[in-house]
Amino acid sequence: MWELVRANKRKSLMLFILMGIVLLSLGYFIGLYVKPPEGGTAGLLIALAIWGILSLISFFQGNKIILAISHAKEVTPDIHPRLFNVVEEMKIAAGLPKMPKVYIINEEAPNAFATGYRPDNAAIAVTSGLLARLNRDELQGVVAHETAHIFNRDVQFMTVAGIMLGSIVLISQLFLRSMLYSGGRYRSDSKGGQGQIILLAIALIFAILAPIAAQLLYFAISRKREYLADATAVRFTRYPEGLASALEKISVNTSELKSANKVTAGMYIVNPLKREGMRLSDLSSTHPPISERIRILRSIAGGAGYLEYQKAFQQVTGKAQHIIPSSGLKEEENAALRDKPLETKTQATAKENKRILGDLMMTVSSFTFLNCSCGLKIKVPPEFTKKQVQCPRCGNFLPLVK
Repeated sequence: MWELVRANKRKSLMLFILMGIVLLSLGYFIGLYVKPPEGGTAGLLIALAIWGILSLISFFQGNKIILAISHAKEVTPDIHPRLFNVVEEMKIAAGLPKMPKVYIINEEAPNAFATGYRPDNAAIAVTSGLLARLNRDELQGVVAHETAHIFNRDVQFMTVAGIMLGSIVLISQLFLRSMLYSGGRYRSDSKGGQGQIILLAIALIFAILAPIAAQLLYFAISRKREYLADATAVRFTRYPEGLASALEKISVNTSELKSANKVTAGMYIVNPLKREGMRLSDLSSTHPPISERIRILRSIAGGAGYLEYQKAFQQVTGKAQHIIPSSGLKEEENAALRDKPLETKTQATAKENKRILGDLMMTVSSFTFLNCSCGLKIKVPPEFTKKQVQCPRCGNFLPLVK
C-alpha cells in the first residue's frame, strides 16, 4: 500500500507543477500587459507572493478554516461512542500514526469529509443526519472512505490544489474586475498601441481560461481519487456492501447541506451541491456518479484487494482505464471479503430517525438533557441561565448542572 501512497504523491507533484505553470503564466501575462516589458517579472513575483501567503495560511490554519466554514464542532466520545469506536477501528486498519479528531456538523443532510495537511493532524467530520440514518456497517464504510483519503494523502492534495486553484481564481478575478471598472481601456502611454492590444487579448484569454483549465484538471484527478478511496475503504472494512448501502442512502437525500460551498464541495463523500432533478456535467463534477460507484462496489467478488476493485470498475464502466496505479496492483494482498453484517437490528422508522436526529443536533448544540422521575426527558437549551428546571408533566424541580 505504501507504493500506492508514493504514486499518489508523484501525481500530486505533477498536478502541483501543471497548476503552477498556469498560475505563473497568468501572473506573467497580466503583468506584461499592465507594464511592458518589465511587468512580466513583477507579475510572476506577485502571483508567487499570493500563492505563498495563501499556502502559509492553509498550512497553519487550513484545518480550522475548513471546519469553521463547515460549522463543524469537535465532539467527545460520550456524545457518540459508536462514531468514535468506528473511527478508532479504521485508524488501526489504516495504520495512521494518530487518531483523527472527530467533528459533527449539525445538519440533516447526510454527508462526511476528511481534512488535514498530514495524517497526524487529520480530522473527520460527519453530519448529524448521516449518524441518524446509517447503521454500523454503513457508518464504518463512510468512515473507512474518509480514512482512506487521509491514508492516501488525498487531504494534502486537496489542500494544496485548492490553494493553487484559489490563487488562480483570485488573480483572474482581480484583473477582470479592474478591466470592467476601467471600461476595458488599455494603456495609451506606452509605445506600440497595436502590441498593447495583443497583450491585452492574451491577458484576457489567460484570465478567463486559466481558472477553467485549472478546475477541469483539479476535478478530473479528484474523481479518480474518489474511486481509489472506495477501493481502499473496501480493504479496510472487507465489506463493500456497507459503503454501497451508505452511498445509496445518501443519494436519495433531498435535504440541502447549507454549510457546503464550491471550495469544500470536493472534500465530501458525495457532492453536496448536487440538486435533485439536475445532473452536473462530467467535466465539472468533483465526484463520479454515485450509481456507478455503488454498482462497482456490489460487483466486487473474490476478495477485498485493489485488483478485485479494478476488475469490478472495468466490468461496470466498460473502460480499460486503470483507476489503481500498477504499483498498487503489483503488491496485491488480497484478503477475504466479510459476508455478514456487523449489525442486524431492524432499520429505524422515519419517526425514530427524526427523534434520533433531533437529540443528536441538540447534543452537538450543547443542550443539557435531564431525566425526570416521571419518565419525561427534558431538553434544556444552552442559553437557559436558571439553576433548576421545572418538569412540565409532574411539576418537580430538577437541578441544572452544566
